[in-house]
Amino acid sequence: MIFNELSTALFWSLPRSDQRRKGMEYLRGLLSAPGRKSIRNIATLVGGQATEQSLHHFISDSTWDWRPVRRALTHYVANTAPVQAWVLRPMVIPKAGNHSVGVSRRFCPDLGQAMNAQQAIGVWAVSDELCAPVSWRLHLTQAWLADSHRRSAASIPDGVRLESLGDCAARAYLDLSVRHELPVRPVVMDGREVDAPPMVRKFKQAGVPLLVRVSDALRLTPVDGALPGHNSDTMTAHDIMVAARSARRPVTWLDHDPAGGGPISRTCLTATVRVRIPNPGNDTAAGAGGDLALLGVTRAGKPWPEQLWLTDLASAAPATLLRLAGLTARVDRDFAEVSDRVGIRDFAGRSFSGWHRHVTLASAAHAITVLTDPTRRAMSHVS
Repeated sequence: MIFNELSTALFWSLPRSDQRRKGMEYLRGLLSAPGRKSIRNIATLVGGQATEQSLHHFISDSTWDWRPVRRALTHYVANTAPVQAWVLRPMVIPKAGNHSVGVSRRFCPDLGQAMNAQQAIGVWAVSDELCAPVSWRLHLTQAWLADSHRRSAASIPDGVRLESLGDCAARAYLDLSVRHELPVRPVVMDGREVDAPPMVRKFKQAGVPLLVRVSDALRLTPVDGALPGHNSDTMTAHDIMVAARSARRPVTWLDHDPAGGGPISRTCLTATVRVRIPNPGNDTAAGAGGDLALLGVTRAGKPWPEQLWLTDLASAAPATLLRLAGLTARVDRDFAEVSDRVGIRDFAGRSFSGWHRHVTLASAAHAITVLTDPTRRAMSHVS
């Protein structure tokens, strides 16, 4: 049984048998409790008021380290279905109050408005067989990190420092504990809401292949002969692709069917231009980590360009890049249909460690849900 197999792998690092038991109870509650996956609802399912108190302590106040559990989860997922790409996905968690760790006024792109919310970056392991989150990094603002009282109340470790959302995304993957134990695979992200250039530089410096969706307004320097007269100019990504429209070619590839059928053949117009990221503070292209490729994509009947992607996978075929780009939509679907269902955003505690313990076990619940549902695995597979 996958539940018992994964639980054994996850909780071997917990030193006490009662902790391992509580871990299994919490995981079972995330999978089975009706409605919101609060500690109270989980406790009602598995044992009542005394269980509620012990589960609260286990998640919010205990001393067990979530990092070996994440390491075990990542190994289990990667060994079950070899990873083809790592997808980085932001997660916004609306909150009514101001006391949960990391809550601040944030803009939520999905709702088009600002709200009180936590924000984190998830690292998702994606293969033909499986799509599941394996690690998370909570983004903390200056208001939290500079306030000694709030830091102490939430038990934020001394080593946590201020970082942009793009830095948070880069570190979410680069600090993945098993990164150097697994084959190198591309990192894929919709980076339109982050400061993409510093994030791209960090990945390139670490030798990590990447494919990042960028905003129309990102300024780049074309270094491609396809744009005569523009090679020394710094231009927006949108204007570069408009200038390259004569280079568009149709590309066909196999995409995942969100309805669960077989693979779908799709065709888009694409064009690619070699570019560099200008240095910070000036418009020269030197020192930006070498050439990148800007990929423009448009579906039939849509304006050109519909999407813009920046990548260092220069030798990859356009069909391969389009299939990788489509993984962000696949992760979005699984987040809505599985992660939210197992309570990834339902933790109501205030502590930094409690938040990390909860999202770690909710990620394990996501993996179990996908692995035990043959319909979802069939939806994921593309031959």
